Amino acid sequence: MPLDPTIFAGLLGGLGGLTRGVVGLLKALSLRRRILWPYYLITVIIAAIIGIFVGIVFDFDPRLSLLAGYAGTDILEGIYKSFKVEKVYVRKGK
Repeated sequence: MPLDPTIFAGLLGGLGGLTRGVVGLLKALSLRRRILWPYYLITVIIAAIIGIFVGIVFDFDPRLSLLAGYAGTDILEGIYKSFKVEKVYVRKGK
């Protein structure tokens, strides 16, 4: 029984998202950063879900679905960083 093209695109997109998660883990390990495993697990699951949907949208070519899953997770990380709250220091007037 042949695999439905939409399901195949979703699987490739999910694989792209999972690949992005593994690359992030390897980067953190090489920098000797502490790994927050619950956070990592959640982000990998979200990456796979985003990858599935983005892979289905860009299902013109299987390679594009895989790449879209990887890049879709990158977009998620950019959105997270843009909303990240940072401390602002204000000087008191003299």
